[in-house]
Amino acid sequence: YSQYYDTKTIKQYQVGNREQRQWVIQAANELGLMPTTEGGLDYKMNITEAIDGYSGHEHTIPTFPLQADVIRFLAESKMVYTPTILVAYGGPWAENYWYETEDLLGNEKLKRFTPWSDLEGKIFRRGGGGGQAGWFHPTQHIMKPVGESIRDLIAAGGRAGVGSHGQLQGLGYHWELWSMAMGGLSNHNALRVATQIGADAIGLGNDVGSLEVGKLADLVVLNGNPLESLRNTTAIRLVVKNGRVYDGETLAERP
Repeated sequence: YSQYYDTKTIKQYQVGNREQRQWVIQAANELGLMPTTEGGLDYKMNITEAIDGYSGHEHTIPTFPLQADVIRFLAESKMVYTPTILVAYGGPWAENYWYETEDLLGNEKLKRFTPWSDLEGKIFRRGGGGGQAGWFHPTQHIMKPVGESIRDLIAAGGRAGVGSHGQLQGLGYHWELWSMAMGGLSNHNALRVATQIGADAIGLGNDVGSLEVGKLADLVVLNGNPLESLRNTTAIRLVVKNGRVYDGETLAERP
């Protein structure tokens, strides 16, 4: 199906033993695909996947901070580390922090595009067990230590991606990006991860990720400068898709 759907990547979801995971890499190479992984809370598996040549790692590597030798190894392997801190291993899901600290009830744009029945079940109460939902003391959140590893990885010439995990349409991607930056990643590098590096990570760097002649006219126009405050990534004035312009608040097409 990869040719029919113009697919660039395929995800190996904790397939078998190491030899079988290597077979996936071999098959992906033959088909010109980029194989990525599911972290699975398994540090040994994660490292061997990087050694064997997987192009991406999705979910938090289950130890932090990552030591200098691991940072160098990941950077030189060119494996893309997409931590999905919103549903992180090793601590509370970061999405809980944003539900607790953001005024989602007052977010008219969110309510315009998301059924109230869905929002009501997420934002009034955060219950449940484990790290998935509930209230947590600020010292328990892990955005900063995971973000520090992302900062160090980018500084070492490595690659990272923004994975929002589909937790909250519209805002989830921004929450994940802001969470990654809590470890000291500069606004400029955070935007690179969200655009150029991210596009390359999924094999679409020739089409999107930067403003260049010959690339698709897909972009956002902001009301605030994200280099001054990363929170301005949600100050969306216009969305341009395939050269067609849409209002950032309503997605109504503009002439």
